[in-house]
Amino acid sequence: MDASEVRYCSRFNYLCLKFALVVYSTVFWLIGAFVLAIGIYAEVERQKYKTLHGIFLAPSIILILLGVLMFVVSFIGVLASLRDNVCLLKVFMYTLVVCLILELVGGIIALIFRHQTMDLLNHNIGKGIRNYYDDLDFKNIMDFTQKQFRCCGGKDYLDWKKNEYHECSAPGPLACGVPYTCCIRNKTDVMNTMCGYKAMNYERLDAMKFIYVRGCTDAVIIWFLDNYTIMAGVLLGILLPQFLGILLCLLYITRIEDIISEWNSSGVLLEGESVKPEIEFSKVGCCSCYPGVESTA
Repeated sequence: MDASEVRYCSRFNYLCLKFALVVYSTVFWLIGAFVLAIGIYAEVERQKYKTLHGIFLAPSIILILLGVLMFVVSFIGVLASLRDNVCLLKVFMYTLVVCLILELVGGIIALIFRHQTMDLLNHNIGKGIRNYYDDLDFKNIMDFTQKQFRCCGGKDYLDWKKNEYHECSAPGPLACGVPYTCCIRNKTDVMNTMCGYKAMNYERLDAMKFIYVRGCTDAVIIWFLDNYTIMAGVLLGILLPQFLGILLCLLYITRIEDIISEWNSSGVLLEGESVKPEIEFSKVGCCSCYPGVESTA
């Protein structure tokens, strides 16, 4: 290849990487904005019925935090790739690396200390059960989980004794019972909201004839183990885009530094000089990013 072909390939590789990184960052910037908008809307709606003070358990708060993180980090990526700012590119790349490491470390720790993780989950579910009728977010999540995974409570159905309306010493028809979402029923049956009446007065073998007695923590984990392909797909969907972003950033930074190195070998970046480079960076929009480089176009 002669010098002109080398310069053409160099510029083409640079433009391809730039386009890929701009598209990547813009897509996740828009996704972050969408998630943030949903979180804000959900939080506004939640505030209308808010009775519980544990706001960090609310899905809307999680969506807002996730949306803000995605929006800010992706915006840095968009700005850095458009301006070819190596400093911002490194900030974007290192942020993705830190997020990826935290996710991997968190997953590994959860697997190593799985018994402690289970206890922590059951403890938090127990706290949610205590406020079941006051926290609409938790109530909707718990009802969906119990119906979808055919389970009841966190550790088992007896967890519902922690709720003041369901404990056996409470007055009213809910005492010693469980919510109707714990009941075994056909989809064609007419819904009976009192189907869990006095369920906790029965022994486990007797109770399992009309309610689900296993806990939701075990039920969800068993479902994930049985559907490992779905679990693998979810993990790839979370981790793969981050790997791709890190790889694109690394290649793009390397390409820019190679071009700067080529300039240096031509004496272009010597302070106070404005020698016309062999590869005119001004034509690909990067002159303004580096001090001491003047456009010769």
